[in-house]
Amino acid sequence: MSTFLAKPKRVRTTVDLPSDLLARVQLLVDNDVVRSRNALIITALEYFMDYVERQAIDAQFAAMADDKEYHALSLTLAEEFTSSDWEAFELGEAQQ
Repeated sequence: MSTFLAKPKRVRTTVDLPSDLLARVQLLVDNDVVRSRNALIITALEYFMDYVERQAIDAQFAAMADDKEYHALSLTLAEEFTSSDWEAFELGEAQQ
């Protein structure tokens, strides 16, 4: 039976690391900075993947800066919602 807190399936793999990098990692393990080499590798890969994914999203947003269709749609939406935006603003001000 699967539960909400179930651990994700793991797959064993092998990596070749430069010996000086492995020695630096082992120092962290030996000094209780990280629980294990495996934990460090998982954490490092997760951070790196998050970084790469954020960069891709940032690149898409940057492309929007030069997208004439996006700007036209944005202006149209802003114009269409002007009255409701003003109404919401006035309601918010009245509550203060």
